Amino acid sequence: SVAENLPESDSSSSENTGTSTEESSEEEDKEEHESSGFVEKDEGQEENEEADAEETKNDSVPGPEAGFSNVKEENHFKVCCEKCKAIQQSHGNELVTPRRISKGRLQVQLEGEGTYQCSVTGLVFEASEQVLVRYSVLSWSKFGAFLRESWKFAGPIFNVDTVNKEASVLTSIQFPHSICLADRENEMTFSVLHIKDNRPLIEPTVDHSGSHVKWNVTSLSPVGPIIQTSQSVEHHGVVLLYRQLRSDNNNNNYSFHIYLATNSSSDIKDIGKQMRRYKNRYLPIEKPPTCNLEEGTYRLLSEPEGDIKPQDLKFTLAMTTIKGYFEAFFEQPPPFKLSLIEINTEETVWSGTIREGDCVDNTEKKPRKS
Repeated sequence: SVAENLPESDSSSSENTGTSTEESSEEEDKEEHESSGFVEKDEGQEENEEADAEETKNDSVPGPEAGFSNVKEENHFKVCCEKCKAIQQSHGNELVTPRRISKGRLQVQLEGEGTYQCSVTGLVFEASEQVLVRYSVLSWSKFGAFLRESWKFAGPIFNVDTVNKEASVLTSIQFPHSICLADRENEMTFSVLHIKDNRPLIEPTVDHSGSHVKWNVTSLSPVGPIIQTSQSVEHHGVVLLYRQLRSDNNNNNYSFHIYLATNSSSDIKDIGKQMRRYKNRYLPIEKPPTCNLEEGTYRLLSEPEGDIKPQDLKFTLAMTTIKGYFEAFFEQPPPFKLSLIEINTEETVWSGTIREGDCVDNTEKKPRKS
């Protein structure tokens, strides 16, 4: 039977060794609530934002900080798929680096008419004139319920806004998608889900490539790429690894969470957010994460053999919103070789080796706020 590790099931009893996460989680939830278009801005706030925009338009995203407050959370990983030959390229677009203006919100100054690609999120903006754009990655766990029948989300959902200019100055937006287009037999229709005045609209796209879906801007509020298909879909996916940091300095035991997700900023951000909510601190382990994941059932194997639960884990879009994961426990030191197997085909879709250096915590603990 297929078991599920659910996010609430962090049952370890060790004390909280990290920084307080309640404040950051509350700030993020507030940010997401605001970016969904449910909060009206007053005039004073608009003026402050305009002044802030002028002051900071040339700044770029700051470097990594301790823990998870890293710009990678808005990131997706570069696509280079052997099956569909999708390669993440700028395609002649001008690459622009955004500035983080608050937790989860980015802004970028587009200097004039042209097509610009965000170096962090992969979003592509087509502008008719100079404009300051603000945007944030939202969660499908909040908006996925709007999708009915054969519609499925196909990439991250974003809230995009122009500062003190009409939405029409952005003529089109290209959203990164996570669908592998190698299977020509699987007929799929790309569209976008557009949340307008708190109501879901399905709007047509004008073009798509192996990595992006193009949409002509009608108005600006939460928008994300979706597909209509009755068949299972193969995704450009990622395997994300985290090691639990122990408070008792027992370095002989190693515990890991291993997540399967689509290569989507929304999924990646959600998982990082979940890890911060645990009482224990978790260290992300940097390994080449990208792989192809078809909707189905997967098994994680290890050398040497560890205690891995559940034995099998389903990968479906429903499961990615629940954030199910494998937990792997070892009573000996690394290296640990992990292999992800699709159980029907017995194909190894991803493998990686965790070495001793991967398990060292190099982050500085931030002082708690009093």
